[in-house]
Amino acid sequence: MAPGGRDIYFESKRRFTARAFPFNAGWSFWRFDISFDAKQIIFSYKKSRDEGYRIYSANIDGSGLRQITFPEDDEEETIKRYRRGEYHNGTDDMDPCWLPDGGIAFVSTRPKYGVLCDPDDVLTVALMYRVDSNGSGLARLSYGALSENSPCVLPDGRIMYTRWEYVDKGASAVKCLWAMRPDGTGSSEIYGNDIAFPVTMIFGRPIPNSEGKYVFIGAPHYPQGANGTVIVADVSKGARSESAMKYITPDTEIRDESGYHFLKGGKWIFDPTGKSGRLFRDPYPISENEFLVSMKPEGMEWNRPDGYGLAFLNFDGSVREIYRDGEYSAFQPVPLVPRDIPPVLSSIKDEELEKENMAALLVTDVYVGIENVERGKAKYIRVLEQIPRPWSANRQIMGGDRMEDAHGQQHAAVSRFTHLGLKVQRGVAKIESDGSAYFLVPARRNIFLQVLDENYMALQTERTFVNYMPGEIRSCIGCHESASDSVPSTVAARVEALRKPPQALVAQTWEDSPDKLLDYSSQIQPIFDRHCVSCHNQAEKKGGLDLSGSYTALFNVSYESLVPDYVRCDKLPQNCKYAVEMTSMTKVSQKNYARLDRRLLGGIVSEIFRKDNNVEYAPAGTFGARTSVLIGAFAPDKVSIKDSASAERARSLAERHKDIKLSDAEILSLSNWIDTNCQFYPSYWGARNLKYKGSAQFRPKLDFNDAISERPPRGFEFSPAKNLTKAK
Repeated sequence: MAPGGRDIYFESKRRFTARAFPFNAGWSFWRFDISFDAKQIIFSYKKSRDEGYRIYSANIDGSGLRQITFPEDDEEETIKRYRRGEYHNGTDDMDPCWLPDGGIAFVSTRPKYGVLCDPDDVLTVALMYRVDSNGSGLARLSYGALSENSPCVLPDGRIMYTRWEYVDKGASAVKCLWAMRPDGTGSSEIYGNDIAFPVTMIFGRPIPNSEGKYVFIGAPHYPQGANGTVIVADVSKGARSESAMKYITPDTEIRDESGYHFLKGGKWIFDPTGKSGRLFRDPYPISENEFLVSMKPEGMEWNRPDGYGLAFLNFDGSVREIYRDGEYSAFQPVPLVPRDIPPVLSSIKDEELEKENMAALLVTDVYVGIENVERGKAKYIRVLEQIPRPWSANRQIMGGDRMEDAHGQQHAAVSRFTHLGLKVQRGVAKIESDGSAYFLVPARRNIFLQVLDENYMALQTERTFVNYMPGEIRSCIGCHESASDSVPSTVAARVEALRKPPQALVAQTWEDSPDKLLDYSSQIQPIFDRHCVSCHNQAEKKGGLDLSGSYTALFNVSYESLVPDYVRCDKLPQNCKYAVEMTSMTKVSQKNYARLDRRLLGGIVSEIFRKDNNVEYAPAGTFGARTSVLIGAFAPDKVSIKDSASAERARSLAERHKDIKLSDAEILSLSNWIDTNCQFYPSYWGARNLKYKGSAQFRPKLDFNDAISERPPRGFEFSPAKNLTKAK
């Protein structure tokens, strides 16, 4: 019983408990929510192994059962096309929560995306949706390339949820707390966007009568049971500050992506099984000092079917168990009491922008929060986009072997260990003399920005994306501001960019279109063919460098000569001279991972090494072409190399190559490639593996719209038969 003698609703594998419910013999329940007046329940339920989860509602006494969401019209075809292994591979609707306007928010796999760091491509992305309580008005609210989880409503009427993403940072982190309005506008970080541990922040809820305080579970990346330690974050101490976190269960911590650390006898031990200590799920705050939780005691593995009971957790970490079933675990305790209804939020949208599926973004001053960049240096903002990987790009579905095009956790190789998701470019906007910029961006896309100098080289990169909804007009102060910062009206009234309509994005000088694919074979290799391969070829390899364009198994020779190859240091010779050069954002020690490369590209990032790091804020000038020895060799006046040895090497190479003149357009192509973290392929489509050379699907050249399409371009349609022809 809850405080005051009220019932508690909770979920088990066989039933919802505390009141009678007509699904005791059903197949599988998932998460649920109680209405604000405590008279109704919504929940996700899976009728059978071969059907997806759907959202249902009922009265608390079990009457009035109603199905809210239904399979898509082509659900059977989806299952037939994508089924792999035991799971049905249709769509699922999960994690529902009531909205103040009577609607329902939930997450769904309806976008049909695969998880980017899954080379087997069997894991599925779930994103935010909403629907009216009568089942009408189904609308998608987010467009990320990775999953979102456990939405709940904040006292101010926004939806808080866990959002997983990586843009040039570790792939296991960050899964942190975000919020959006119930129509998808105004998405912004709540807490943790550049905090490495815990790698997962899930089941977040606001603490009542405590503005800016939230409780959540800190969990590992895997085991993927979403269990771990209970943490309270006070965001008044910083939305990206580890000091804002208070571990309520301090004997359990998440210090690795792959399991749990427990404090035993004054020492921390790592135990991926979870047996060595307590694990928690589903914290529900009663007050600042009391929480309902689901808890597994020491001695049981993390996934034991009867491991979890219900408990009261105090702020000092002490617990009192209140319920345990001898056969099944119990999850998600929720007091069956009425709650105040948060305000119903409305959003102001520009009708013309909404018709064009566009949004507008105002940056009031790019120099706010950007270090070591003098005023007047920033000239442009580059708009980039991360593209999710659709199920229809699955190699098995296309008729190939599931792993033959995989590389570095990428199901369809995009880069060599740098980033896992496809990037494209949407154009640039001019920065005004006061540092402001007002420009249009495509809506319903995963947009991130770079601040550029006069040569279109990146001064700073936004390492997270934002979804802008159609007609939305957003503003930010500058670089690295807190999500709680806003633009004062007195400041906005003075910014130079607002004296004219928002700019349409334009092409960079020397380029034809603002929309640009990032394609190494057509944009970078021709530069080497014109200027470099006469000396740097397979026969001569001057300086030990081969820049020829011959195909390799998944890429080509020049690309593999330049882009880092990450290997285990314990498999390297003791005297390997490259073994100590690390990616600049990697804190892992030399004995674990090393980087072997030609040290020509400057600061680049790996989203895989390490996956649970590379997330901390990086000051301007950490990454990109302005740090590159390669750019310094051919455009020495355009770089700013801080490392003295690299700067000297660039000067030496510039002297040796003084007779080789690259055009401004060629320098732009090279620097643009480095600034976007060294992508090789321009799309997810087509066969990569060299054994398919000669096939029409081998490394195809596609136009922009086909390259980013979520449907197969013509010639790549699904076929149950093999549609790839191996080279003879």
